[in-house]
Amino acid sequence: MKYDPVKNVFASVIKKIPFLRIAFYKLLDLVFLRSWYVRRELKKIRLLFGEEEISILDAGTGFGQYTYFMFRNMNPCKIIAIDIKEDWIQDCQNFFSAKEIKNVEFLVEDLTEINYEKKFDLIVCVDVMEHIQDDVKVFKNFYNALKTNGYLLINTPSIFGGSDVHDEEDESFIGEHARTGYSKEDFESKLHPIGYTTYQSKYTYGFWGDKAWRIGIKYPMLLLNLSKLFFLILPFYYLLTFPFFITMMYLDFYSENKIGSGINFIALKKD
Repeated sequence: MKYDPVKNVFASVIKKIPFLRIAFYKLLDLVFLRSWYVRRELKKIRLLFGEEEISILDAGTGFGQYTYFMFRNMNPCKIIAIDIKEDWIQDCQNFFSAKEIKNVEFLVEDLTEINYEKKFDLIVCVDVMEHIQDDVKVFKNFYNALKTNGYLLINTPSIFGGSDVHDEEDESFIGEHARTGYSKEDFESKLHPIGYTTYQSKYTYGFWGDKAWRIGIKYPMLLLNLSKLFFLILPFYYLLTFPFFITMMYLDFYSENKIGSGINFIALKKD
């Protein structure tokens, strides 16, 4: 399945109707379990810095929803949000400028080519690394960009069913993925030689989260890939299924998953 065409439809809607963007952000935060995990860890990391202003890189900002969340919940902070897609960056820039949001800068950049030096206290990279073939180069770029005692938060599919791949012969559910996912050991084998240490590793989308993802995300996406006309029936679909998959998301969020189809990994740069 191709995920980007569906995302582009949503992007075109919020571009044409800007006042819907915040509502769209709230919808993403509600129905994507990964957002629950990412926002929880961001709040925890912010507390580690006390009252000091922190510098943040949103590496692969997409629609800008995490940039907006951090602006609202992690002040005082300065944020640079980057993405390789120029049209998405321009849309985000237009919206943030219209809302007169300060201390946020949007740039078109390729993560394999960024060259920041000890600039950021925190780098946030949500559902991006699975799209990049040369991940080690990006991890090195992140390391150079972090200050001492800076944090790298990565959220991505895991090897345990991430991208809906369960066997070697399975293909990724998301056609744009360069790999099916990561494990804790994968991250440590690539990050530790660069100089990172592991701060925290959590598997997400365990038994209940995986079921919630199928009902709330996978099946609607499959329908939308067949025909955009299914946008018309989505409200009725979610009216029927919402109580079930939101309950499953809560069960996952408050569980300690031994494995899961997602992973939330936080690395620390000590020197």
